[in-house]
Amino acid sequence: MKRKIEVRILNSLVGSRIPIPCYATEGSAGMDLRACMGEAILVEPGQTRIIGTGIAVSIHDPALMAVIAPRSGLGNRDGIVLGNLVGIIDSDYSGEIKIGVWNRSQVAFTIQPGDRICQMMFVPVVQVDLQIVETFSSDTARGAGGFGHTGIN
Repeated sequence: MKRKIEVRILNSLVGSRIPIPCYATEGSAGMDLRACMGEAILVEPGQTRIIGTGIAVSIHDPALMAVIAPRSGLGNRDGIVLGNLVGIIDSDYSGEIKIGVWNRSQVAFTIQPGDRICQMMFVPVVQVDLQIVETFSSDTARGAGGFGHTGIN
């Protein structure tokens, strides 16, 4: 059963010239978010630009959040990823979803109005209370082994 998430259209381009976010296929985990603007934007190498989506969502449920992730084709082929690499939309945020687009390539990239620039997934959240302790009640075989402690082979 699909959950219902309220969405507000903040820019009249959404729903007319720019499609409302949706899943590309039945098995898609994320729905595509599109650049909502009147004209193309050039993103120079190394530059980050903030691009509106023209929508806001209201999740209402603290046990749910939205995650904004880059699109693999843009990232791998064109070097276009998110400025903060991953975005979080908290359940109590109801403003416009804006996307920090970072061009990590050596070539300028043009984003056209309506281009699919990232994807949004809704995922469960577990909030916890931290309990201060001197030692952990149980340990694991790994323990405090950190970066690279298991080797590469």
